[in-house]
Amino acid sequence: MPRCLVTRKTHFNAAHRLHNPERSPEWNQATFGLCNNPNYHGHNYDLEVTVAGEISSETGYVLDVSVLHEVIEREVLATLDHKNLNLDVPWFASRIPSAENIAVFCWDAIAPHLPAGSLTRVRLWETARNYVDYEGT
Repeated sequence: MPRCLVTRKTHFNAAHRLHNPERSPEWNQATFGLCNNPNYHGHNYDLEVTVAGEISSETGYVLDVSVLHEVIEREVLATLDHKNLNLDVPWFASRIPSAENIAVFCWDAIAPHLPAGSLTRVRLWETARNYVDYEGT
């Protein structure tokens, strides 16, 4: 059967602060600039989740996008949307909530709930001009 890539796009809002507590305030300010604001700052993130697989002869689908939608809602948006990532999300207690680490979080949260090996890419848009792709380890 032919293989296809299927992508679901969603959106969430979250605040964060880029800060490495193991480094000096001066280093953090020089490295992260405005993103090191002690009062945090927010983004309107767009998240694209792509799965790959053979097209089912029974359904014509690689994966029902409603299933993908439900997994993203339950495993990612319920945790990240309208949250302060530094304060509200335990996964970031020991990680800087950069776009790269947020993309890894999304992958780790989604992958166990999809058919093995089907998750292909997580693309996180932090701004209209900046995105991160994560394709697993």
